[in-house]
Amino acid sequence: MIVSMTGYGHAIGELDGTSYEVEIRTVNNRYLKLNIRIPESAGFLEDDIEKTLKAGLNRGMINYSLRIKSLCVDELVNIDSAILKAYFEQIQKVSKELNADSRINISELLSLPGVIQPALPDQERAEQMKKQVLKITSAAIEKLKQMRAEEGKSLLEDLNGNCAIIAEKSKIIESRIGEVVQEYHEKLKKRIELLLSKAQLKIDEDLLAREVAIFAERSDISEELSRLKSHLNQFEQTCQSEGHAGRKLDFITQELLREANTIASKASDALIAGCVVDIKCSIDRIKEQVQNVE
Repeated sequence: MIVSMTGYGHAIGELDGTSYEVEIRTVNNRYLKLNIRIPESAGFLEDDIEKTLKAGLNRGMINYSLRIKSLCVDELVNIDSAILKAYFEQIQKVSKELNADSRINISELLSLPGVIQPALPDQERAEQMKKQVLKITSAAIEKLKQMRAEEGKSLLEDLNGNCAIIAEKSKIIESRIGEVVQEYHEKLKKRIELLLSKAQLKIDEDLLAREVAIFAERSDISEELSRLKSHLNQFEQTCQSEGHAGRKLDFITQELLREANTIASKASDALIAGCVVDIKCSIDRIKEQVQNVE
């Protein structure tokens, strides 16, 4: 069954008073593209998170976000006292040289570059964080995939509806082929008889038959209709197959449009032309929807 590339997954977990929250949002994209946002303190997990996402998802624009909240400030940040002291001493020195007010606001010092840095966990803590983050990441991926599967059902329903329209219009065109040739034969015969009646000449039946045969061959769309049906069957089978069908469906849709355009170029009948317009409208709708299939 087909799967949509649009979805959302969310999962949370806790470890020793620290809360971990993962959000994954996906939209359609021709390839797999990852956008990972994580705190600096968890930067060492980026490669593992990327591998987990690639293992669970095949295609789409993936926006991944990890948030970490802890009741213990020491676990989140470190204050570099050496850098803080250096800033303080430099400010005092400049203040004396300029004979300026040397009152210093400590909160302003804390905002200076390098004073506050993310707390980096030790090896044991890092391993615990890795297990917890990857666990909730996998849980978020599963929820995302469930939502994408539900979206896929809606996509499939719409695609099947448009395929049904194409099949219906193809049958009308097929039933019309013989009538078009017969009508052309009758119109041509009447026109020739009208022209020859003034000269009191008889129509050459062999010449008329050859002209009708040329028209029939030039406007024959049997092969195009056959290929159109074949592509339509392939499309429906691909929608029901397991695996990632997006790229294959996109290719089949291009082939459907190619056959429809050829039929339109050969059609010399208003009813057939109208059916081709309906077919191309359905193909355009399919083409649009297929862009969302993984």
